Parts: sequence; C-alpha cells; structure tokens
Amino acid sequence: MTLPIQTQNLAKTFNGGVVAVTGLELAVDRGTVYGLIGRNGAGKTTTLRLLMGLLRPNAGWARVLGCDLWEAPRSVRQKVAYVSQSQQLPGWMTFADICRYHASFYERWDADFAQRLARRWDVAGNRPLARLSGGEQRLAAVALALAARPEVILLDEPAAGLDPLARRSLLAGLVEALGLTDGCTVLLSTHLIADLQRVADAVGILDRGRLIAHARLTDLLDQLKRVQVVFSEPSPPRDFAVPGALRVKIDGPVATALVRFAGESQLDSIREMPGVRVNVFPMNLEEIFIELLGPTQLEEGRDDLAMRDFELLNLRNEDARV
Repeated sequence: MTLPIQTQNLAKTFNGGVVAVTGLELAVDRGTVYGLIGRNGAGKTTTLRLLMGLLRPNAGWARVLGCDLWEAPRSVRQKVAYVSQSQQLPGWMTFADICRYHASFYERWDADFAQRLARRWDVAGNRPLARLSGGEQRLAAVALALAARPEVILLDEPAAGLDPLARRSLLAGLVEALGLTDGCTVLLSTHLIADLQRVADAVGILDRGRLIAHARLTDLLDQLKRVQVVFSEPSPPRDFAVPGALRVKIDGPVATALVRFAGESQLDSIREMPGVRVNVFPMNLEEIFIELLGPTQLEEGRDDLAMRDFELLNLRNEDARV
C-alpha cells in the first residue's frame, strides 16, 4: 500500500556545507496526525519543503501520495495542502476573494467550511488581507488549506504568532476538519509542544537533520517516566543504579532518573533498600523533549549522549511506520 508521506535516505545540504537533512527515513500511515519537533535549525522546515517539491534533495527521495511533488500532475497536487512558516497571502485580496480563487484549483473545495472557519476565527471576509493582523492572516492561510479537503496537509508552525485562545480555536478547527475528511493525513511541524500533544497520534524528533526518535505518542508517554529516589544517607551507594534509566542526576541524597518504564515491579530492587523512598512521576511531551534535548544537555556538551538515548526510544513497529 502506498503511504501518504514517505522519505528514504533523504538528504539536503545548502551552500557552504550546511547540512539541513541527512539520511531521513520517514513513513506516515494514512489518517495519522504526525508531529515533527526539534530545536531551531533541526531540519523541520527543510523536510516539509522537500516533501512539497520546493527543494531538490542531494540524495534519497521524498514522496507524498506516492509521487515526487516536484513533477507530480495537478490531479495529485490538488490533494495536498501546505501552509509554510512564512506564508504570504496576496494583500490586495479579501478572504472571500481568495476563497473564490482557490475554488478553481481544488475539485473538493468546501466553501461552506471555509466560511465556517472564518467565522469561528474572526477572520473578516470583506477586508483586504493586508489589513488583517499577522495572526488573522495565519488563520486565513490555515482555513484555506483545510477547506481544500486535501488527503495530505503539511503545516509548518501553523500557530506561530497566535495568542493562546486563537491557538486552541485553530486546534479545534483542525480536529473538526479531520473528522469530516476520510483518512486525511497531517504532518505538523511546531515548537508548541503542549498544543501538539492535544492532537498528535505520533511524533518524530529531528536533531541535526536526523530523525532520532519515532514513536506513537501514547507509547512515548506510557513508557517514559521520571523516577525520584530519596536516600536517608547523604548520598546514594557508589554502585547505585536505576533499572531502565536513560539518564540519572544525583543531587545529595536525591537521585532523579529518566526511565524507560515497564511497570512498578521494575523498581522493586530499589524499594527493598533500607531507608529509601521512591516516587514515580508521569511526564508530558514537552517535559520529555526538554529532558532529552534541552539546554542542560547542551551546556554539559552531551549532545551525542542525548542522541544515543533517543535511539533507545524508537517505539515504532518493525516496519518503521506509525
């Protein structure tokens, strides 16, 4: 079966030897909302532009609906919608104008849905787009993408510049659009990880152009926990270890570990130690991201360690699909 989004050994290097993407293997099943996250410069925007055929790779390939969009026919391209990070809409047009324009390109254009989203997001239909705020223009661009009723939507920082209420409304509109479109697949690049957790089925984490983690969101949240071990002595024993720990930080009598967690029995050997208290805390996606790729790791010069840790977290199926 043809996957809606797939790359193989994808690589892109810009002038000056700047490596943006390297060896990228991405496979997203139909109907999945896939969140792509990473630090600034990790390669997220470049990946989306390669998928859209806006850039040519130096190696490998990127396909959407089984096609290289660089040379795909209109019959395929009209099934794909894209909102770029720096999207510029024609300022002299109103939202009503641009809806009529888009209707000529998309056979499945849903004018009623476009107007419904515009009303929900308070996007004025009769004012030139140039007179709308940056956030309103962003919402207008997303509304245009959703109203095309595409089979695949690529969104690059769609909520950039929006206030919290507008972000929540945008997510609600996205969920509504997916509910009305049979099997629509979404690839969503964002720094707003808390928002992503509300809608994503799966996540991929890019670091220096490599996909270093690839997991269903439920698996990631279920299997990663923060474990705190408090000793009655001034410090843990020299040979102390937390089963399943990816990383352990010692601060006096307290050991805090990021643990690949299989169940409470995993910590029985620690609980049996005299004078020890053990606490297990759930983590959200943002906490996991910060723990493994946050400033602390960079300050300690532990980037390579973080990448090795992440490679342990590939909770994907054997065929590398989510």
